[in-house]
Amino acid sequence: MRVMTCLSFLALATVTASAFAQSPATHQPTPQEYAQRNQQLEQAALQVADLVDKGQEGQVWDGASAMTKQLVARDAFVKGVSTDRRTVGTLITRTPANLSFSESDGKKLPPGLFANVAFATRFANEKQPVRELISFHLDGDNVWRVTGYTLR
Repeated sequence: MRVMTCLSFLALATVTASAFAQSPATHQPTPQEYAQRNQQLEQAALQVADLVDKGQEGQVWDGASAMTKQLVARDAFVKGVSTDRRTVGTLITRTPANLSFSESDGKKLPPGLFANVAFATRFANEKQPVRELISFHLDGDNVWRVTGYTLR
């Protein structure tokens, strides 16, 4: 079951990028394609959050972008995310809050297109909702892959 969850996430991420795989000169995405991409990114982020909820942070790292794997060792990623989650306690509710995109020129972050999916999430040990942020990078093969999970 754990492998299927990870594979379904990767399959979803692959579908997400398919409408954007062509160069802008040959295909300008329609508003419906943008909406579909956005919905699929939100679903992928929910799948990542679900893996973290289940203590399967290692699977998130396994499906992460190569740039993330170069910057953060698997053990460090798993330890950091699991420590943060233990601090806030068990999940109560998760509400989509924001989806944003940015493009990096490579100076502060690796170059490319990034997507950030934010949730207003209630946890048992927190009085107020916490901003749960799941970040993705559009890799060179036109697949959106996880680059980070943070709580703020």
